[in-house]
Amino acid sequence: MSIPCQLHPEDLSLRQSEIIGSLSYALDLTEGLPAGHAQRCCWIGMHIGHELALSDQELSDLYYTLLLKDAGCSSNASRIFALYGCDDLSLKRDFKLMDNDRFYELAKFTWSHIGLGESWRERLSRLMHLVDKGEQIGQELFLTRCEQGADIAEQLGFSPSVCAGIRALDEHWNGKGSPHHLVGEQIPLFARIALLAQVVDVFFAAGGQKAATETVNRRRGSWFDPALVDVFNRIRFLPELWDGLTDPNIAQRVVALEPLALVRNIDADELDRLTGAFAAVIDAKSPYTFGHSSRVCQYAERIAQQLGLSSPQCNWLRHAALLHDIGKLGVSNAILDKPDKLTDAEFEQVKLHPVYSQDILSKVGIFDSLALVASGHHERIDGKGYPWGLKGEQIDIATRIISVADVFDAVSAERPYRAAMPLTDALAVLDKMSGSALDGDLVATLKQTL
Repeated sequence: MSIPCQLHPEDLSLRQSEIIGSLSYALDLTEGLPAGHAQRCCWIGMHIGHELALSDQELSDLYYTLLLKDAGCSSNASRIFALYGCDDLSLKRDFKLMDNDRFYELAKFTWSHIGLGESWRERLSRLMHLVDKGEQIGQELFLTRCEQGADIAEQLGFSPSVCAGIRALDEHWNGKGSPHHLVGEQIPLFARIALLAQVVDVFFAAGGQKAATETVNRRRGSWFDPALVDVFNRIRFLPELWDGLTDPNIAQRVVALEPLALVRNIDADELDRLTGAFAAVIDAKSPYTFGHSSRVCQYAERIAQQLGLSSPQCNWLRHAALLHDIGKLGVSNAILDKPDKLTDAEFEQVKLHPVYSQDILSKVGIFDSLALVASGHHERIDGKGYPWGLKGEQIDIATRIISVADVFDAVSAERPYRAAMPLTDALAVLDKMSGSALDGDLVATLKQTL
């Protein structure tokens, strides 16, 4: 059976930073930011760290704080949609361009985004709810994001310093940040650097060096540690700083910044932790996909074991199943959580998620073969699937296994538009799809394991 069976020796020499750096593109998607945002923040923040003469251990911790700063970003997406009734991706992107310390700007921003497409009465009702509960809601949103991000970093085995940096990302020097209103040096150094780097990248993308520099200096002493702004004002004259932000090969530059003495190469266990952690990021995007990736993984493994696949083959398939929906981080919750039937335009957006998955996973060298397998789970035996319209034997056996597992979980779990199906009804749906959408032999194999 043509399923890649194992990691090759050269794969195990790949740096952990290369994999996390590549997968960080998924985090950029769910924040609505241009691809490579996390890596560019790492580039900026590490220059600040070098200027501060941090030790190798401190630089290593700062490095992963910067790459994983948005690890919890998917966890509040559904709540944002429920509150604002708008595209969470554009709201998150635009929010980063606003000074939320200023009431007028916050009010203007809120009204320009809330309940778009709804009647003015519905929009006003949403607004009044936010005005009444605004501070509490804001703290909850930031707390969810920060704690989830820190939990993922801890799951990956990073130090308490990395976790603390991620947890305090949205705190401001003047105490007006979130979620705990930390003041000054109560805020961990890595969090202070990460927030400054984030603002530099966002405003550089929007308006170039001038916009980034002016914004940082305007927020000196309010958002940012004055001493760190002074450091930024020294390094901003380095041409390489800005060159890196426009370099399409920024990933290579960032890999070279990791302290060599503390480089961590992956092994099989580390790869399991990484795929498991990013599966948690994926499933946190919507309450209706919570646990989906891990369940698809379980069903796919059952099929594989029933077919007699080897342990290395099952391990490889598990990684593909865990990451098959990573592209959904680029789909708005206004679509994912919509309780009504999707419009044609909305469904076209959904159909892009396998393309996003393929693009993200193909950036990771050891996932080259996995990328096409994981991203093809909506192809159909009859050729009527998406995104490539593959047919029959054109669809890899591993992809067909994941497709069966994916459909079974989709029909047997609760969705925005219907309750979970009983097992007998779910299996009847699979039977109906056998031979047209799904591989009938694999459907029968799954049924033997239930």
